[in-house]
Amino acid sequence: MAAPQVTLQSITGVDVELRIAGVGSRSFAFVIDWHIRAILAFAWWSVGTMMSLGQLVLWAEGRTPGAGYFLWVVLPSIGIYLFYHPVLEVLMRGSTPGKRMAGVRIVTRTGDIPGLGALLIRNVFRLIDALPFAYLVGLATTMFTDQHVRLGDIAAGTLLILENKEHDTSFARLTPANRALDPRAADLTYELLERWMELDEKTRIELARSLLARTDASLSPEELAGMGSIELRTRLQTVLNPTP
Repeated sequence: MAAPQVTLQSITGVDVELRIAGVGSRSFAFVIDWHIRAILAFAWWSVGTMMSLGQLVLWAEGRTPGAGYFLWVVLPSIGIYLFYHPVLEVLMRGSTPGKRMAGVRIVTRTGDIPGLGALLIRNVFRLIDALPFAYLVGLATTMFTDQHVRLGDIAAGTLLILENKEHDTSFARLTPANRALDPRAADLTYELLERWMELDEKTRIELARSLLARTDASLSPEELAGMGSIELRTRLQTVLNPTP
């Protein structure tokens, strides 16, 4: 059975189809990430315990661990396990090592990289999706919803999509100087600039103003309205290749 898809209409008139990840891809990514965070948490606890107690046990016989042990060994181990997903999804812009290996990525329902708020909401609901055990709620909702979403995705307005060459190209286009620009906006900007001379002046001005309103927060509506074709094109090029 083919993977379900969601079609996004771009402002340049070219539709983009995103293939939604199914239960198998989700589970594969989750299992990889679970092993990574468990290994990291165990490694921290093991090293800290050896340094604090001299042996790999919860506590040495006849010796009760002090507050420092819980502060520098136990709490960080728990933190690594619990905050693995939210921290890495924010830093990796909707991805984790497990998701990369499984070929999936989190996006919004408009195909953009989710913001901090959406990712945090998604991970708060992970506590519910994990109930009653073995991620049963999350697994059930991904199996019985059309877009294979769990409760966290529904609350955050996100989807888990299968990466493809188009999205790889989108992310590859982002240089360290313009990492704040999401890949979908970058694609639309590149496409508009490539087709600039093919479009009539009114159309390209409208599209350029629409894109700049989305990608350049420093411009006010009044400034955008006062820009001509040449200024708009130059500004779009600056958005893609900002001066360091």
